[in-house]
Amino acid sequence: MQQQQPSPEETRNLILATVLCLAVFVIWQVLFPPPTPPKTAEDPAKKTEISATTKDAPTPGAAVLDRKKALGASERITIDTPALKGSLALTGGVIDELRLKRYGVSIEKESERVELLHPRRTSNAYFANFGWREGVSYAPGLSTKWLLAPGSPRTLTPEKPIKLIWDNGKGLVFRREISVDKRYMFSVTQTIENRGESAVSLTPYARISRHGTPKTQGFWVLHEGVVGVVGGELLKIDYSDLDDANPLPGAGGWHGEYKKSDKAGWAGFTDPYWLTALAPAAGRTFHTMIAQTKSAMGQPIYAVETVQPKLTIAPGGSASVTTRLFAGAKEVSALRDYEYLLDGKKEPASFAGRLSDYFFHSSTSRFVDAVDWGWFFFLTKPIFELLAALNAAIGNMGVAIILLTVVFKTLLFPLAYKSYVSMSRMKKLQPEMKKIQERYGEDRMRMQQEMMALYKREKANPAAGCLPILAQIPIFFSLYKVLVVSIELRHAPFFAWVQDLSAPDPTSILNLFGLLPWDAPAQGSFLAILSIGVWPILMGITMWLQQLLNPAPTDPTQEKIFNMLPILFTFMLGTFASGLVIYWTANNLLTIIQQYTIMRSQGVEVELLANIKKKLGLAPKESQS
Repeated sequence: MQQQQPSPEETRNLILATVLCLAVFVIWQVLFPPPTPPKTAEDPAKKTEISATTKDAPTPGAAVLDRKKALGASERITIDTPALKGSLALTGGVIDELRLKRYGVSIEKESERVELLHPRRTSNAYFANFGWREGVSYAPGLSTKWLLAPGSPRTLTPEKPIKLIWDNGKGLVFRREISVDKRYMFSVTQTIENRGESAVSLTPYARISRHGTPKTQGFWVLHEGVVGVVGGELLKIDYSDLDDANPLPGAGGWHGEYKKSDKAGWAGFTDPYWLTALAPAAGRTFHTMIAQTKSAMGQPIYAVETVQPKLTIAPGGSASVTTRLFAGAKEVSALRDYEYLLDGKKEPASFAGRLSDYFFHSSTSRFVDAVDWGWFFFLTKPIFELLAALNAAIGNMGVAIILLTVVFKTLLFPLAYKSYVSMSRMKKLQPEMKKIQERYGEDRMRMQQEMMALYKREKANPAAGCLPILAQIPIFFSLYKVLVVSIELRHAPFFAWVQDLSAPDPTSILNLFGLLPWDAPAQGSFLAILSIGVWPILMGITMWLQQLLNPAPTDPTQEKIFNMLPILFTFMLGTFASGLVIYWTANNLLTIIQQYTIMRSQGVEVELLANIKKKLGLAPKESQS
């Protein structure tokens, strides 16, 4: 019996299935990437400059205290703004306790506020301090007990900065003025008054220290660790990279790297939604040390330090230097405003100027890139802006995601129309294609030539159906990136049980969506993969319905592949952000409507209901044979 050759329609379906399976393979590879190759040796030419600048690098701290004792170890000044609540220690003058008033640890209204900075000398200490290099014997340090200057308030607010003073008893008076705005930016101005008889030279620095390796998500799509723009270069350094870094000569056990900037820049630590960053005043050159060392008990200590040029103060003179500290949430609107502040210029008056800074990195500081937009920033940034605009107009981010789907389907409609018209033509050609197969089944080359002639004559493209899917892939991944990295979507509610669009659907088939008296498996556990919720199941159903718009392949292998795809994608997307699953479900529904309408307009009988009945075993037996 002669074996029937697959039709071009079936070949197109196989190509599409292969592309989707390849996408799954790529996702697996990026989720579980190969180990990072070992670092190369440091360039010997840099050793002299590094050694000269980092010889006074900080050493590991003293004994570890619990939080209560650490807070009580020093007199404190309260920090209270519309966005922040915390305190700074007069011992050392460090900013080491900070909570974010607008953000809770969980979605509950009474949830504890997110704690960004942790007191010095605790096991998870995370703080910012400021000081002077070179004159370590007569300059203030972490143990220095600062005093409030006369008339200074005891609470730091946006309206009232605080002023600290310390006299070293050797002719130098150190002053420090700390101010904060209504969001997340501190300004720290350090001043030296030389009342002695000889000139002194000191180097101003600022440092953010982080004790212990932070718990990270370890996810390929999200950078956590050191981030900054130094010398015009965007830096992204993982904690593991610092753990494996080369020693810094003359830095007393610190490992890391050293960079120089002659323009506006900044550097600090980033979490998924939070950022601490140091930024010297615009127009000043500075050096940056990014390093790691070990405490006496083996705990890693990470540091990002900015060092500005040395100042020489003559007798009777004074000198000042300002450093800004950002400590807060990576809200895009705030980062965009601060970008111009760090650049030392006003925001461009023209809309084109703002677009250029935002999308084409024409800003010097690029502070908005503290958000990890990724390689496809030209897609992720517009997607975020459109989502933010729709959410501002509607007041519901989930509805905004659905409307975003409508926007994309509208933009891609010409491509979809061309594809479905071609598919309609292919379906009309089925009788002719079958005749060619029967006539030239033994001569495959001749059969292909006749098929190609038929396609050309009837203006049909058997691969056209793949184009809408291929166009959706970069949009899909870009939207996923936006959902993961944008704090504007963190804890953003939709309706009913979906109260956090950046988290997976909380319902689970394993407890019949809450009907059975046990909780669903926690995210990250093995069973969580099987714990699919309502929206992933809806997405799988719509994907299955979309497949049924076309006749099932006659080739058994192709049919098995296509039957598995909705199940595979249901479980794969079950652990993804619910906002992404809602997008994909809405996209499938719109695709079904588009394809059904266009194919009917081309005079093609769409067999959706017949195929559903056949799949469910509801069709008459003669029609299933």
